[in-house]
Amino acid sequence: MSPVTHQIINNRAGNELAKDLSGIFGWSRPFIKTLIPAEIYESLERANALELKDGVCLSKIRVSNLDGLLFIHSAYPTVQTDSVFFGPDTYRFTAAIKHHFAEHQYPVKRVADICTGCGVAAIVLAKMFPSAEIYGLDINETALEFARINANANQLDNVHFLKSNLLANIAGDFDFITANPPYLVDASKRDYRHGGGLYGYQISLDIIDCALARLNPGGTLLLYTGVAIIESTDLFLEEVNRKLSGTHLSYIYEEIDPDIFAEELLTEPYQFADRIAAVVLTVRHLRN
Repeated sequence: MSPVTHQIINNRAGNELAKDLSGIFGWSRPFIKTLIPAEIYESLERANALELKDGVCLSKIRVSNLDGLLFIHSAYPTVQTDSVFFGPDTYRFTAAIKHHFAEHQYPVKRVADICTGCGVAAIVLAKMFPSAEIYGLDINETALEFARINANANQLDNVHFLKSNLLANIAGDFDFITANPPYLVDASKRDYRHGGGLYGYQISLDIIDCALARLNPGGTLLLYTGVAIIESTDLFLEEVNRKLSGTHLSYIYEEIDPDIFAEELLTEPYQFADRIAAVVLTVRHLRN
């Protein structure tokens, strides 16, 4: 769910304290110690995943479900600079990956998931391609720690998580590169939100540059990101067209949700934006 939805639901009367495990690990509500079994409480303590505040407990982690798989990530609200976010973008992003491979079949032996976060896309791809080498890359050590735990919990041994600024710390080329990078202008410059540049799409442009230099012939880059539409103009698409038009690359650009994170339109960086849209850019390296 979006942060605004989370806030609204938690602020409803009767939701001040968690009543069950869903309230603790899904809604990040305060809870009384006796609500959970002692072994779970002790495990949270050992993992430094508990916070005591005003006589009640708070879990520092949340647990989300996607396609029957469980993923741990940062608790709500994600205010720390190293927070690891899981929300509507995660579901749209993984749906775009699955849709791509439902439409296109080609050999996939080596995969990179840039800005992997808690590892969702990398883990989904590891299940889709059990014989492939899958690499999840991020600059956030907390994200990588969560990702490794999630891979172990889902019993996957063909996915590896590495600290890397984009593809800087990993060698070789790839059959499939994917990314769901930060794309907002965030005053706190949190890793998972701040995309850089005037409207937050600089990291997305950097990913295009580095990824296209590392695709095998016939390989694909699938980039999910958010773009500010300024006076009916998609400035990110204009940059994409400048980069890719006239090259040996084929590409498709799709707007898959026209209106996301509407609350950002109330902030100063977006004072001239009509809306923020979720888009998917798919770039194919044509075979020589």
